[in-house]
Amino acid sequence: MYLESSSRSGEARSWGLAGLVLALLLTLVGSARAQNLYFFGTDEGFDPSIPTPAEFLGYEIGSHLTRYDQIVAYLAELARLSDRASFQVIGRTWEHRDLVVLTVTAPENHDRLEEIRVRHLEGLDPRAPRGASGLVAASGDGVDEVVDPVLVHLGYGVHGNETSSSEAALLTAYWLVARLGVEHDSILRAGVFHIEPTLNPDGRDRHAQWVNSNKAIPPVGDPLDREHNEIWPGGRGNHYWFDLNRDWLPLVHPESRARVEFHQRWYPHVVTDYHEMGAGSTYYFEPSEPRSTWNPLIPERMYTEITEDFASYYATALDEIGSLYFTKEQFDNFYPGYGSTYPKFLGGYAITFEQASARGHLQENPRHGTLTFPFAIRNHLRTSLATIRAAVDQKTTLQEYQREFFESAITEAERFPVRGYVFGDRYDQGRNRAFLDLLLRHRIEVFELADEITTEGETFSPGSAWVVPTAQPHYRLVRSIFERTSEYVDSVFYDASTWTTSLAYGIPDAELRGRLPLGERISSVPQLEGLGEVPVSRYAYLLDWSDHGAVRALYHLLARGVYAEGAYQPFTAVTSAGKRSYPRGTVSVPVQRQGVSPEELHSLILEAERVGGVTFQSVSTGYSVEGIDLGSGNFRTLSLPRAAIIVGDGVSAYEAGQIWHLLDHQVGLPVTKLDQREYRRADLNGYDVLILPSGDYPFISGGALEELKGWVRGGGTLITIRTAAAWAARNGLTPNVDPPATPSPLEIKAATGEIGRRDYADARALLGAQRIGGSIWEGDLDPTHPLGFGYHRRRLPVWRDHSLFFEPSKSPFNTVVQLTDDPFLSGYISTENRERLRNSPSAVAEEFGRGKVILLIDNPNFRGYWLGTQRLLFNALTFR
Repeated sequence: MYLESSSRSGEARSWGLAGLVLALLLTLVGSARAQNLYFFGTDEGFDPSIPTPAEFLGYEIGSHLTRYDQIVAYLAELARLSDRASFQVIGRTWEHRDLVVLTVTAPENHDRLEEIRVRHLEGLDPRAPRGASGLVAASGDGVDEVVDPVLVHLGYGVHGNETSSSEAALLTAYWLVARLGVEHDSILRAGVFHIEPTLNPDGRDRHAQWVNSNKAIPPVGDPLDREHNEIWPGGRGNHYWFDLNRDWLPLVHPESRARVEFHQRWYPHVVTDYHEMGAGSTYYFEPSEPRSTWNPLIPERMYTEITEDFASYYATALDEIGSLYFTKEQFDNFYPGYGSTYPKFLGGYAITFEQASARGHLQENPRHGTLTFPFAIRNHLRTSLATIRAAVDQKTTLQEYQREFFESAITEAERFPVRGYVFGDRYDQGRNRAFLDLLLRHRIEVFELADEITTEGETFSPGSAWVVPTAQPHYRLVRSIFERTSEYVDSVFYDASTWTTSLAYGIPDAELRGRLPLGERISSVPQLEGLGEVPVSRYAYLLDWSDHGAVRALYHLLARGVYAEGAYQPFTAVTSAGKRSYPRGTVSVPVQRQGVSPEELHSLILEAERVGGVTFQSVSTGYSVEGIDLGSGNFRTLSLPRAAIIVGDGVSAYEAGQIWHLLDHQVGLPVTKLDQREYRRADLNGYDVLILPSGDYPFISGGALEELKGWVRGGGTLITIRTAAAWAARNGLTPNVDPPATPSPLEIKAATGEIGRRDYADARALLGAQRIGGSIWEGDLDPTHPLGFGYHRRRLPVWRDHSLFFEPSKSPFNTVVQLTDDPFLSGYISTENRERLRNSPSAVAEEFGRGKVILLIDNPNFRGYWLGTQRLLFNALTFR
């Protein structure tokens, strides 16, 4: 049973939405209710020159998953045929699919769309002179009136295997573009509607290919059927298997960067975020659970008034067709990196919708019977159109709230004791530049540091440090990025409990509570000084390993046959840039060891500088002012690692994808993605490094386990992350590290003697409070260990989101990162877990024969933006 096309009959066209979903509505709720579409008013039909999705695609919506290129083609066709619509490409995915937006509004609004946008932004600036906002247009009686459209961004399908919403986007676009009537004309004059049909095109097409190629006719509803059980890694993530719904703040991926750039250009009043959930559920829309799940930086009016007002529209829209739904449960609004939360930090109303998913075309469910793809599309369509109506009705409220949002940002900042934040790493310009880029992408105001200051034990100097004032329109984003958090209304979290981005980047920073030493405001990331200026050397080139881009520059040279060595002790040398001190890990490229001329080598060095965003220095002597000389045995030959990551069933696709992306785009290292099904056929001697992300590894047992141990003993490096580290300890790969304790939340609580008989209703709060859902801890790093090369501070913030409690290595030299005695930095943690984490290890390097087993107990590359700990992984690959 599929959605009826309006081409089936003239009656369907005259019914509007009811014509598009006539068959389904008649079956489920009867013809009387099918026509009772309260929020559409009087319907005067649809423009016959505009094709319905079914007419364009050649099949009924809901009978087949629409490929992304077909979605794009249909929206482009609407824009070609109608002066109500315009079409634009805002970016491209990793797989080179265009990210598109269809903008629908009245033709007279289209004629001055840029003016609408600019005047809207000008009206939001709390520091600009107050004047009339909006556009002046001629009314029907010749009297000028202010036209101030509400801006609505309808976003669909950030998770690729949650496909019904993108089909609803096609129907919504058709309804907006093709519907006729005086009332519809007034809706289009009152609003500018941006439709982003698919936020994750790569994942959607991966899932659509799976479902369509396994579709049966008639459909098979058995949940065990192949159609409903997509193979690893599934279509949820993007090309690199990341969850893009967590990337609005980190901006690791091109999809997110393009999307946030578009939102920063428009600051929409309303943003939708459409999802699917398990087949056993119903339909969810906000409000979320009162107060305990609200972000405390967002004004309560957003949750108590605006969200409740919109909810009444959604409830009515679904009540009319008898669809079950729930609110005030399960999902939260804490993390600014969600699609339903980030727009709130731009002063807009953003909302999550979740529809029970058939994960295909039809699935049987013991609770709700048969769940169909058209049923899911219909519910998302109903709430899409309800959003349009609510936005138009609530236009004045939304506009007033957004202006007040930015005005209150300034007034709240003036009351906030922290006047600003200073940050900067004097040794690592690569991380500085990456962090500045992030701040500027979020339109945060950043200033050069005018004077050297020392605060909180750190010294910050002009040229390598910057200041972010809190008194700025994005005051709330500034606090989200810099502020440490420790107080919460609730102790149970849907996702992370903290996201202090300055800690993630590992850059020294501090609060400023007095006068701000502000220099010039920066509008772009400063150019790297000295790039391309290194003179030709006849002796050697040196590369400081402190910079985040050094590893990419090194690997670029190694891949081109350049010989290089790494320093295992510090030294001071006289270089072309003067006398400089170099840390452990510094790369030396001796000229006479190469197979190319000094001039050709110089060209390769300049090339590596550009690739890595770093600068080399040339030296004319191997004699050091202090420390080891360049011919010392404390320099060891470096080679390009031959690396493989285990992927496939039982392995965390998120972690595997994070490593794959890191090695591709920050390191430039080709890496084999070795599927667990192919593992036993692999010759491990073809690899120097084997990386095991979190997961289960039952296929490495018996003879395969002994073979792995033999490979490590022979000189291989095994890198294990989170639960894979526990697997290594349980399977005899860590002579000095015992398997970790993994107590249940109940055991943790019982250990304190605080638990006895409790009410069943208390179980969620009691047990949930003992989970470590995501928090930040201070580690003590050994910078003399090869795993710590390039670090200049012993203090290292680490991310913890699991309950594996290891003891330090029995060898006094192997625990490279150990949490301090009082390690808490930011996030929620129970008292019991806080005690357990004191002095526990975060990174351990075990010698195993001639090889190494690296235990990265805490993920050093969480969501691809933990630059502060990524170096641990770089070093494990490089200094083997």
